[in-house]
Amino acid sequence: MNKNELVDFIASKAQSDISKTQITEIVDLAFEGIGAELKNGGEARFVGFGTFKTARRAASTGRNPRTGETIKIAAANRVKFTPGKELKEAVNS
Repeated sequence: MNKNELVDFIASKAQSDISKTQITEIVDLAFEGIGAELKNGGEARFVGFGTFKTARRAASTGRNPRTGETIKIAAANRVKFTPGKELKEAVNS
Protein backbone atom coordinates (compact mmCIF):
# COMPACT_ATOMS: atom_id res chain seq x y z
CA MET A 1 0.00 0.00 0.00
CA ASN A 2 1.33 3.42 -0.89
CA LYS A 3 0.21 6.83 0.38
CA ASN A 4 -2.39 7.32 -2.38
CA GLU A 5 -3.91 3.92 -1.64
CA LEU A 6 -4.01 4.80 2.06
CA VAL A 7 -5.81 8.07 1.27
CA ASP A 8 -8.30 6.19 -0.94
CA PHE A 9 -8.91 3.64 1.84
CA ILE A 10 -9.53 6.36 4.41
CA ALA A 11 -11.83 8.22 2.00
CA SER A 12 -13.87 5.06 1.41
CA LYS A 13 -14.23 4.42 5.16
CA ALA A 14 -14.87 8.03 6.24
CA GLN A 15 -18.51 8.75 6.93
CA SER A 16 -18.28 12.49 6.48
CA ASP A 17 -17.63 15.03 3.77
CA ILE A 18 -13.85 15.03 4.08
CA SER A 19 -12.17 15.52 0.71
CA LYS A 20 -9.22 13.47 -0.50
CA THR A 21 -7.15 16.66 -0.41
CA GLN A 22 -7.91 17.11 3.30
CA ILE A 23 -7.17 13.45 3.99
CA THR A 24 -3.85 13.76 2.15
CA GLU A 25 -2.94 16.78 4.29
CA ILE A 26 -3.82 14.85 7.46
CA VAL A 27 -1.75 11.83 6.39
CA ASP A 28 1.18 14.13 5.52
CA LEU A 29 0.93 15.80 8.93
CA ALA A 30 0.83 12.42 10.67
CA PHE A 31 3.99 11.30 8.86
CA GLU A 32 5.64 14.64 9.59
CA GLY A 33 4.83 14.32 13.28
CA ILE A 34 6.20 10.79 13.47
CA GLY A 35 9.36 11.85 11.64
CA ALA A 36 9.89 14.87 13.91
CA GLU A 37 9.51 12.76 17.04
CA LEU A 38 11.99 10.16 15.78
CA LYS A 39 14.43 12.89 14.72
CA ASN A 40 14.36 14.23 18.30
CA GLY A 41 15.20 10.75 19.65
CA GLY A 42 11.69 9.96 20.86
CA GLU A 43 9.34 7.19 19.88
CA ALA A 44 5.94 7.07 18.24
CA ARG A 45 3.71 4.53 20.00
CA PHE A 46 0.33 3.56 18.58
CA VAL A 47 -1.50 1.16 20.88
CA GLY A 48 -2.66 -1.87 18.94
CA PHE A 49 -0.57 -1.03 15.88
CA GLY A 50 3.03 -0.75 17.03
CA THR A 51 5.95 1.44 18.00
CA PHE A 52 8.45 3.32 15.86
CA LYS A 53 11.76 4.18 17.55
CA THR A 54 15.33 4.94 16.64
CA ALA A 55 18.37 2.79 17.36
CA ARG A 56 22.04 3.58 16.87
CA ARG A 57 23.96 1.37 14.43
CA ALA A 58 27.65 1.28 15.30
CA ALA A 59 30.35 1.90 12.72
CA SER A 60 31.65 -1.25 11.06
CA THR A 61 33.72 -2.49 8.18
CA GLY A 62 32.39 -4.22 5.10
CA ARG A 63 33.56 -5.43 1.72
CA ASN A 64 32.83 -4.17 -1.75
CA PRO A 65 31.37 -7.28 -3.44
CA ARG A 66 32.88 -6.37 -6.82
CA THR A 67 36.43 -5.64 -5.77
CA GLY A 68 36.71 -7.30 -2.37
CA GLU A 69 38.09 -4.02 -1.04
CA THR A 70 37.45 -3.32 2.65
CA ILE A 71 35.29 -0.24 3.24
CA LYS A 72 34.27 1.66 6.36
CA ILE A 73 30.54 1.89 7.10
CA ALA A 74 29.73 4.97 9.18
CA ALA A 75 27.66 4.85 12.34
CA ALA A 76 24.06 5.90 11.78
CA ASN A 77 20.64 6.07 13.35
CA ARG A 78 18.01 3.69 12.01
CA VAL A 79 14.28 3.38 12.52
CA LYS A 80 12.93 0.24 14.16
CA PHE A 81 9.30 -0.84 14.15
CA THR A 82 7.87 -3.21 16.74
CA PRO A 83 4.37 -4.44 15.86
CA GLY A 84 1.67 -4.34 18.53
CA LYS A 85 -0.28 -7.35 19.74
CA GLU A 86 -3.42 -6.60 17.70
CA LEU A 87 -1.42 -6.14 14.49
CA LYS A 88 0.43 -9.41 15.05
CA GLU A 89 -2.86 -11.22 15.66
CA ALA A 90 -4.48 -9.67 12.57
CA VAL A 91 -1.58 -10.71 10.35
CA ASN A 92 -1.46 -14.24 11.76
CA SER A 93 -5.18 -15.00 11.71
